[in-house]
This record gives sequence, C-alpha cells and structure tokens, in this order.
Amino acid sequence: MLLVSLISYIDRNTLALLAPTILKETGLRAEQYGLVISAFSIAYMAGNPLWGRALDRFGLRPGMMAAVSFWSLASASHALAGGFASLAAARTALGFGEGATFPGGLRTVVQTLPPSRRARGIAVAYSGGSLGAIITPLIVTPIALWWGWRAAFLFTGLIGFAWILIWSLVSRRPEIRQARPEAHAGSPLARVRLWDSRLWAFMVAYAFGAIPLAFVIYGAPIYLSRALGKSQAAIGAVLWLPPMGWEIGYFVWGWLADRPAAGAAGLRRLMAAAAVLSLPLALTARIAPFPLVMAGMFFSMFVAAGFIILSMSYATRVYSSSHAGLIAGVGAGAWSALVALVMPVFGRLLDLRAWDAAFGLAALLPAAGFAGWYLLAVARPSARRRNNTFGQNISP
Repeated sequence: MLLVSLISYIDRNTLALLAPTILKETGLRAEQYGLVISAFSIAYMAGNPLWGRALDRFGLRPGMMAAVSFWSLASASHALAGGFASLAAARTALGFGEGATFPGGLRTVVQTLPPSRRARGIAVAYSGGSLGAIITPLIVTPIALWWGWRAAFLFTGLIGFAWILIWSLVSRRPEIRQARPEAHAGSPLARVRLWDSRLWAFMVAYAFGAIPLAFVIYGAPIYLSRALGKSQAAIGAVLWLPPMGWEIGYFVWGWLADRPAAGAAGLRRLMAAAAVLSLPLALTARIAPFPLVMAGMFFSMFVAAGFIILSMSYATRVYSSSHAGLIAGVGAGAWSALVALVMPVFGRLLDLRAWDAAFGLAALLPAAGFAGWYLLAVARPSARRRNNTFGQNISP
C-alpha cells in the first residue's frame, strides 16, 4: 500500500512538476491550470467514498486491481493531451481512479494491525504519497528533459501496471482476500451517519489541515519559476525537499498519536499545536534566501502530515473498522473538494503575483480546520452532555 500511494503521487505530481513547461507549450494560464487541478480534485472527491464503499463490500484484492488499472491508463493518456479540454479530461479520469488509494491503505491497516499500532500503520501506508512527491522530481525531470513531458506520463502509466503484478502476489494473504472482515471488538459505532457532527469534524480537520500539501505541490513550481526565476531543471533539482517534511511528519505524528498518553485530551493538544505551527507558512513569500524558502515549505508539509494522521486517528477511534474504506474515502474526498474550490483561487493569485495573499491563505486554512474540528468534536458534544445532565437534574 505504500507503493501504490507512492505511484499515485508520482502520477499526480508529474503534472505539477512539469507545469512551467506544459503551460508554456500549451499556452495555458495558471488560472486554467488551477481549473485542471480542480477537475482532478472533483473526480477524486467523488471517487474516494465510492471506491471506499466498494473496497469495504467487495474486498481489497479485486478492488485495488480494478482501480490501479483504470488510473494507470488515465495517467498514460496525459501524453495525448493538446490543450485545456483534453488535459482536464485526462486529469478527471486520473482523479476518479486514484480515489481508491487511501481507502485501500486504511482498509489494509485495519485488516492487518491491532488498534494500538494503527496510527503508525496509517503512516506507513500513506507515506508513499509523500515519498512519491520526494522522488518525482528526481525521476521525472530527467525523463522530461531527455524525451519530453509526454514521455514522462507514459512512464507513470507503466509503473502502475508493474504494481498490479506485485499486488497479485502480495494480496494472496488470507486476511487480505476476505471481502468483509469482522469489525474489531469494542468499536464504538457500527454505522457512518451523514448527520453525525463527529463525521463533519473529521472532514473539516482533514480537508483544511492538509491544504498546505496541495498548495506546495501544485503552486510551488509556479512560484519558484515566476517569483524566483528558477528554471525547470533547477526546480526539479530541489522540489523533492519540501515533501521530505511530509514523509518525516507522517512517522513523527503517527508515533505521537499512538502513545498510550495520547487520549482525547492529548489528541486535542496535538491538533492545537499543528494549527499554530501551520501559521509560519504565511511568512515564506517574505523570505529572500532561497534555502529558507525551501525550509518554510518543508516545515509546512511536516505540519500538514500531522493533520492527516491526527484526524485519521480520531476517526478510527470513533468508527467501526468495518467502515474503514469509507472513512478514508470521506476524509480524502473532503480534502479534494476543498482543493477543487481553492486551487483556482491560488492560481488566480499566482497569475496576479500576489504572493503574500497566496501564502497567507494557505497558512490560515489549517487554523480554521482546527477551529471547526474543535467546535464539532469537542464543544458541541460537551454542550449536549451538559444539557442532558441539566435535564436529568430537574426531572421529577
């Protein structure tokens, strides 16, 4: 599952990495590029819960084979794109197929690990995304420089089909082959209900807290090119550094969330710390030395990884493991929906060279996510308990 999330992020990051070249050759504006990202995000939003439900119902083995086959073809089809419409269509298909990535990861975690190790298991399964963001510039940049950007997308399709061969062997394990595993004993809820405030708390924390990941992945190449004058080769040489913070963050925050002391109060403190630590990203556009710019992006991705791990840890404590695929899909889908809304805004700000506004918005959204999570997950249930107690005290 680490490998499949790695491949999925190579697929999606190839467009971000090569954006300066692709925009130049196709004549697209950054705002149109933002709309292409939105097309991916909307399809990804829809695909996550659909694939999650399918994996919960029909099983990991056939579900992941179908999903990766579909998105590998979609990734290779980018090589045929000639403008906005064709690029958006290829991106939409890719987004829908990749919706199975993190539902598959969480589904595997709950089927193979006890609750005391699941946060670290999520870190391993999900860390392929950050690792993919790290290695994409190192692998894809030489391919694009030697054979052109279209060849890079043919390569991404090829590695997807290579993963299917590996999966056909690994997924023979009996705990993976079973279609509907039993829920773990003691799971607090059996069903996921749309009107449950805890579900919305989870979605808000995941979506808003992880926005800096999308901003750095999709916006950093344009910022480095236009604001700092870096060439495509120079961008490819350094753009693996910020995702390293994302990779490290998964394991640091996963370890913190799995500690025995990390109960409900500990989770609140960790979430609050992540919200505060997200704010320095706003200052990145004001930093002149290039190494400090990269350090600021590195740190913002480190903190955003914390929001993902902490929100997933919260959800797995609340909901039954039999709905793990759906929960992962809902979280990633919520993030993708927000990305679809804000990426055209980020693109517009980058077109206007409003660097401070772009970085400031990316820095403030995680704090808004923590506030929403706190109101829905902590303040509202506490108020409901107080009201119930009051009613019991005055009842005859």
